[in-house]
Amino acid sequence: MITHRLSDIKPLSDRDLLVRVEVLARREREATAALVAHLAELDARRLYLGEGCSTLFAYCMRVLHCSEYSAYRRAEAARVARRYPVILEMLATGSINLTTIRVLAPELTPANHQKLLEAAKHKGRHEVERLVAGLRPRPTVPTTIRQLPTRTASLVFHTPPKADTTGDQVAPLEAPTLEIRPPARPIVVPLTPERFKIQFTATRETHELLQRAQNLLRHQIPSGDAGEVIAKALKLLVRELEKEKIAATDRPRASHGADPSTRYIPAEVKRQVWKRDGGACAFVAPNGRRCNERGFLEFHHVDPYAVGGKATIDNIELRCRAHNGYEADQYFGAAGTGPN
Repeated sequence: MITHRLSDIKPLSDRDLLVRVEVLARREREATAALVAHLAELDARRLYLGEGCSTLFAYCMRVLHCSEYSAYRRAEAARVARRYPVILEMLATGSINLTTIRVLAPELTPANHQKLLEAAKHKGRHEVERLVAGLRPRPTVPTTIRQLPTRTASLVFHTPPKADTTGDQVAPLEAPTLEIRPPARPIVVPLTPERFKIQFTATRETHELLQRAQNLLRHQIPSGDAGEVIAKALKLLVRELEKEKIAATDRPRASHGADPSTRYIPAEVKRQVWKRDGGACAFVAPNGRRCNERGFLEFHHVDPYAVGGKATIDNIELRCRAHNGYEADQYFGAAGTGPN
């Protein structure tokens, strides 16, 4: 029997832990598909009414104790699965998930559901949203800039513990804590496969910089369209960042080679490695899965610098920060010299 107690999990070997997690993930997918199938039949029979709930959504929340978001996704998946049972098999195998079903649900018809579900297999939410945008293009949204109200923090006071009635030591009072609501997440919604609605909150300084850029670009962009202005600004920013981080240039100079006594990586090596690895982490797991992370990238010595590895194209690869540190730990041990 697989346990949920951490004390029973800690003795597992690394390999056994990985295998067990994969087994549990498979069981979870199968259990989710089975639950959705049973909810679909429960919904068809309207059994939730006899349980004191007005809807399947309410039943999932009040009887099954799902969160609001979880209840909505499962109830919606159940209704869609009643129309297109193939969804249940795909849900069980993990080729689609509840989020995929939620995004695709309004677009599925008897004529297109097989093709759409097949196209959405193993895709993330943003990819599925782009797929939907290709089916139902939305009009371009107008540019709007408005001042938002100042977000205020809310104080949350913890109730102090009562004194022990036996006369023993009284627990110390907890100090009130300040809970700060996190800022709203930016919104990126595909309108068509090539156009996106992007919404974010900017500071006063950013707003003023945008206005200055619009004014300075009036001869090139008479409308002052914020999307065009930001695109132009981002092209300049990316060009500068690539020049700084990967020595990108239209006129590369002849390389003098790497000095084996330093960690310095020649500009030509950086350019060639970035191009070869596609600007993504090139770590490959024993099972052949490549990382492909594009954030926090670092230049990694395959043969570590500490043991004589040189900064050559063959010996330098891109790694995300996590895998750079991981490979250093694998080579030197967890208490080694750190990323190389």
